Amino acid sequence: MRNISWKTYLLKSFKIAVAAVLAILVAEEIGLKFPVTAGIITVLTIRDTKKDTMRSLCSRALSFLFAVLISGIFFGLLGFTLWSFALYLFVYGLLCLSVGRGETIVPVSVLVAHFLSEGNMGFEMLVNESLLLLVGSTFGFLSNLHLRKNAREFERLAAEVDDQIRGIFRRMALWLPKEDKSGYEAGCFVRLEEALKAAKISAVENYENELWGGDRFALDYIAMRERQSVILKEIYENIVGIRYLPRQAVQVAELLKEIELAYHRDNTVEGLLQKLDMLLQDMDGQPLPVTRQEFEARAILFYILKQIRNVLQIKREFVLTNPAYKQYNHIQVEMLKSKEKSNGR
Repeated sequence: MRNISWKTYLLKSFKIAVAAVLAILVAEEIGLKFPVTAGIITVLTIRDTKKDTMRSLCSRALSFLFAVLISGIFFGLLGFTLWSFALYLFVYGLLCLSVGRGETIVPVSVLVAHFLSEGNMGFEMLVNESLLLLVGSTFGFLSNLHLRKNAREFERLAAEVDDQIRGIFRRMALWLPKEDKSGYEAGCFVRLEEALKAAKISAVENYENELWGGDRFALDYIAMRERQSVILKEIYENIVGIRYLPRQAVQVAELLKEIELAYHRDNTVEGLLQKLDMLLQDMDGQPLPVTRQEFEARAILFYILKQIRNVLQIKREFVLTNPAYKQYNHIQVEMLKSKEKSNGR
């Protein structure tokens, strides 16, 4: 979980207070009844991101229309009584909860309660409540216009994820050739999970604070690293399970070391995939195991190489298909075409 400073809390609280007061003052200035309600709606509208605030605003406006319709039916049939309001709350609450809009029950029902207290749902009251909703929602939305995408923060957190994965490859290369793996613990995966969680929160916030559209690169990048982390955990478990060390273990460890040294964000891993294929071909051509222990160990190593291929393939597909690498991808495709023509000759 990320640490949030007291400065952030103070600024957010100040923003909420100022926006609510301004909404109340505007509501009073234009002569609305129950002006404090505009401030309450402002507070309930403000969310952590621009898109979430906009979704809250639109959801509340639509919910208000349904609330007016439902309350109008019960007030029209039973009069402006407490029982009418209770029936409205039951039906409206059930409707909101069933569609996942429970957060709209309170602010919209406060507006409907004004109909009950005034004893009418005439045109003037409908306009009054609509304007309260409009003023409150507007100031709630305006208070979040300052929110911006924090690309620098995401880059820092993504770099931490990359460092953790690079460290995992380094430890794998170190521990694989050792017979005693009692000191090889899974703490690095806990740190990776924490780094992924923090980076994902940042990526989501950045995407949600771009009101129109939004760049999904950060979200896709973290999703790619999450897929890799699952396979890396499986590789770790297989490495820990090896008790007998054939000479091929050193070869696999050397490949893991090369992956760690070549690890960077823009690498399409083409070269690493070629080296992995060469190692698999070399292992296929080696003499068959003569003992059960050697057979089991080499089978695990072969499976580890297949898992490594999956890890690399996930990265390769990401770089070659993500729009952020469009120009880079074009160069890669041209190189592959040139290579295919050369091989054809």
